[in-house]
Amino acid sequence: MSIGASPLSLRFNASKSLTLRFRACAADVPDFFSADWLQSRRKRPFGPRLSFSAEEAVRHQLDALMFNDQPRPDYGIEVMYRFAGFDPFERSTYFGPFFDLGQFERFRRIFHHSSYRVLLGHRERKILSSLNVQENCYKQRVWVRGARPEEEEIFQFTMVQRVGGSWDGYWLTESLLHDGDSFSGGVAY
Repeated sequence: MSIGASPLSLRFNASKSLTLRFRACAADVPDFFSADWLQSRRKRPFGPRLSFSAEEAVRHQLDALMFNDQPRPDYGIEVMYRFAGFDPFERSTYFGPFFDLGQFERFRRIFHHSSYRVLLGHRERKILSSLNVQENCYKQRVWVRGARPEEEEIFQFTMVQRVGGSWDGYWLTESLLHDGDSFSGGVAY
């Protein structure tokens, strides 16, 4: 006994077991991939590169935050998360106090906190000082003028070049600190 012209046909054979037979044609199979799928697979998401110096890594992160919502909302914060050199399974001092930043959403919320939001879509920035603390540690202080009136802050990037493992030779951000007491009122992350 069989059921007619559907793409999935059921047949019972003599031993009363159930056999499935699938029929499909090109018109029945949806095309899930876009025309540029292969090219998009070749593109790596923007983040740390072995060829970046510490200064270039800071510049690329600040550029991403300047154009934070391009090509999609909070893309600049995504770039910052890719450069972040913390263990997502441990509490981190990336922003100063110990925070659980393992989930991107918690990391994103801190950037929308009043003291860090000046970085999002900022209009101007100026390097105040740069220092090679050690061979694999670099610090840079940056003054930032935000998009809103009278919004300006100073931040310190601490970059560390990893030694060993899959990130060997890459400059990653160990911390991004606000000059001042940025969390004195607390932050709900």
